[in-house]
Amino acid sequence: MTKKDIVLKVSDETNLKQIDVKEVVQRTFDCIVEALVRGERIELRNFGVFKIKQRRSRTGRNPRTNQVIPVPPRKVVIFKAGLEMKQKIK
Repeated sequence: MTKKDIVLKVSDETNLKQIDVKEVVQRTFDCIVEALVRGERIELRNFGVFKIKQRRSRTGRNPRTNQVIPVPPRKVVIFKAGLEMKQKIK
């Protein structure tokens, strides 16, 4: 499912204009990204939690050349599904 599919579904179910729904959906995603950039944790009840995790530096290996390569530390986004979502997926 893409963002466009979400916009179409919400627009059909709410009888709102697609352009208005698209704006709300995009602003929602923008708010989530901005909060993650600030290092905040985003908790959406019954949906899940987004947070940033710092990965340590490590030693990697190039599979083609078998050469050892240092991998620098980096930040990654982690999503943990909420209880209600987990139950519906099962």
